[in-house]
Amino acid sequence: MLRDRDAGLYLAGVVVSGLGSSAMWLVAGVWVKDLTGSDALAALCAFALWAPLLAGPVLGTLADRGHRRALLVTTDLALAALLLTLFTVEAPGDLWLLYAVLLVYGAAGVVHDAAESALVATAVAPALLGDFNGLRMTANEGMKLVAPLAGAGLYAAYGGATVALLDAVTFVAAAGLYALVRTRAPHPVPRDRPAPGLRTRTAEGARHLLTDRRLRPLVLAGGTTMLLSGVNGSLIFAVVESLGRSPAYAGLLHVAQGAGSVAVGLATGVLLRRLGERRFAAYGIALTGVAVALRAVPDDTVALVCGAAIGAGLPCVLVATLTAVQHATPPHLLGRATATAQTLLFAPTAVGMAIGAALVGPVDLPVLSVTVGALSLLPSAALLRRP
Repeated sequence: MLRDRDAGLYLAGVVVSGLGSSAMWLVAGVWVKDLTGSDALAALCAFALWAPLLAGPVLGTLADRGHRRALLVTTDLALAALLLTLFTVEAPGDLWLLYAVLLVYGAAGVVHDAAESALVATAVAPALLGDFNGLRMTANEGMKLVAPLAGAGLYAAYGGATVALLDAVTFVAAAGLYALVRTRAPHPVPRDRPAPGLRTRTAEGARHLLTDRRLRPLVLAGGTTMLLSGVNGSLIFAVVESLGRSPAYAGLLHVAQGAGSVAVGLATGVLLRRLGERRFAAYGIALTGVAVALRAVPDDTVALVCGAAIGAGLPCVLVATLTAVQHATPPHLLGRATATAQTLLFAPTAVGMAIGAALVGPVDLPVLSVTVGALSLLPSAALLRRP
């Protein structure tokens, strides 16, 4: 797949922009914490970044209008310019600007991901889409392991504005790479009929996902799995406490999970071709469920192995679903269908984290872990039961 010129350019753009984005996401919260001393205000940074995902079906319609490559380039350059305004943030009274930038950053990310997924489906050979999505995940997870350390070091030495500058430079570099991609479908909107209204365009993407017999089971299984993964994610510090470790030990568990995601990403293309999308997703969900249940065992080795297994299993349903959307969606619907799928897949995670936070105190960890793990097997069984 790396011999495919366009795929190589896309992956290079993902790596470059992922370096700056991962660093900025971490540093934003640290920056606010240092300026205000407030954990709640620091947590608002993550909320500002992820809140636009709820508007994914609407934002995705932008990716189905005009030239998608031009949209990617323009979005990257606009974000680069926007990030430079953070050089004016020096006191708590300036934080409104940081929150505004993060909110726009999150919204632009939704549009960018939808346009990129749609453009990849037309620029990369269909047989290689699974390989591309797997390597894209490997690149993203790899940057999440490396970039936060680099961002933290840069922040400690020169301040938050310097990290924003790094992010801006990576966006400019990514824009240059995307500009070199050859596109085969410059006009995704059919010309033989007038463009419908915003509400109709938004509904078309959701209707396609929920009525297509190939996509609906994957989307529903993925959303259920991510809901349960949110519950599991909120248990991380309870797991650390059961091991008798300090809270910082959670970082090692996250590294193990990231390593699992990197590894499965390299094998995704081969596994998708051999198993098909449903079985690949089902086996990944089952692996995740078993690993979550085994977290009830208070042992360091078991905890690290389970972390790597969750990192390897959880992305399977995400990659399988998004690859199926690229294969089974008409080009003119790809942007809004992808954005809607991402909302249905990732928004339940926040709900699950809230549920987990409410349960982790009154319910014992072994009971929660085994229950969540057992429930995770239900969507896996539903996928395997279908032809």
